[in-house]
Amino acid sequence: MITKIIVCIIAGLGAGIGTGFAGMSAAAVISPMLITFLGFPAYQAVGIALASDVLASAASAYTYGKNKNLDVKNGFIMMGAVLVFTLVGSFIASLVPNRSMGNFSIIMTVLLGVKFILKPVMTTKDVQEGKSVRTKVIQSIVCGIMIGFVCGFIGAGGGMMMLLILTSVLGYELKTAVGTSVFIMSFTAFTGAASHMVIGGLPDIPALLICIAATLVGAQGAARIANDASPKVLNRITGAVLFVLGVVMLVVNLLTK
Repeated sequence: MITKIIVCIIAGLGAGIGTGFAGMSAAAVISPMLITFLGFPAYQAVGIALASDVLASAASAYTYGKNKNLDVKNGFIMMGAVLVFTLVGSFIASLVPNRSMGNFSIIMTVLLGVKFILKPVMTTKDVQEGKSVRTKVIQSIVCGIMIGFVCGFIGAGGGMMMLLILTSVLGYELKTAVGTSVFIMSFTAFTGAASHMVIGGLPDIPALLICIAATLVGAQGAARIANDASPKVLNRITGAVLFVLGVVMLVVNLLTK
């Protein structure tokens, strides 16, 4: 029981920090930790991770929104496209034999961390504000389709895909990109967690509650620090967090093989 508590707290805090700073999905951290160190079934571990993501992402989104670093309107549009094309990607993936994508999400996390350290996102909000409503809507739909399809086909990487596309393709400055990403994730995580529990039943309740609490604490703390930090400092912190978590998860995944 003590081991379970320690692992759940560490996994939750790590996931929360990744969520608050970089919009990273808690599933990327909590799932492999629970599977590797506690022997949880994969389906149950993912369900706990998604449930932990809901409150953490919602609380982070509130903090970013309070600091005016959240694009709700385009976030809703993108979320609709993401949800629909995640289903499309999942269906197509089921038709492809012997699909092996390996550690795509984890490697992407490490590379994105390096990218933020070496090439920070210094875009200002003027870039988004200068675009027409029609352009924003079209871009949100197209990017939502891309993110949803890749996540559905590969089965992971939603938070990282959103952060990469929001900053590199749509031209969001980093704080608004993370705020919008966690806003979308709070809904997608709820949908995923609910479906997991309906299909697979309730997971380990103590582990679920500890992970939810630890993830929420980590995400809130990280989101507050992120919103007070300068863009340059935030890029470095975000890059470091992604790089460290990515490397740790890569090691954890290797231990499971």
